[in-house]
Amino acid sequence: MPEISRFFGIIISMYYEDHNPPHFHAMYGEFKATIKINDFALLEGYLPPKAFGLVIEWASIHKNELLNNWNLAMENKKISKIEPLE
Repeated sequence: MPEISRFFGIIISMYYEDHNPPHFHAMYGEFKATIKINDFALLEGYLPPKAFGLVIEWASIHKNELLNNWNLAMENKKISKIEPLE
C-alpha cells in the first residue's frame, strides 16, 4: 500500500486496484480508518477526533490530487506523493 503523505504521525496511503467508492486509508498509531474522497465520510475504522479532524482538513485541501491518485491507482499506474499538512 503506497504511502502518499505523512504528517503529525498520520500516514495516508492508497491501494492499487482497490474497490469503489474512491477512498484512502489513514493510520495513526494503532488506529486505522478508510475515508471516502467524495465527502470525507468514514467508511471503516476509527481515528481519534483530533487526528480525524487533521485528516479531513488535509483531504479537503488535496481533494483533486486524491481523486487523480485514485484514478491512477485504478489503472495500476504510479501515484504521486501529496504535500503534508503543515
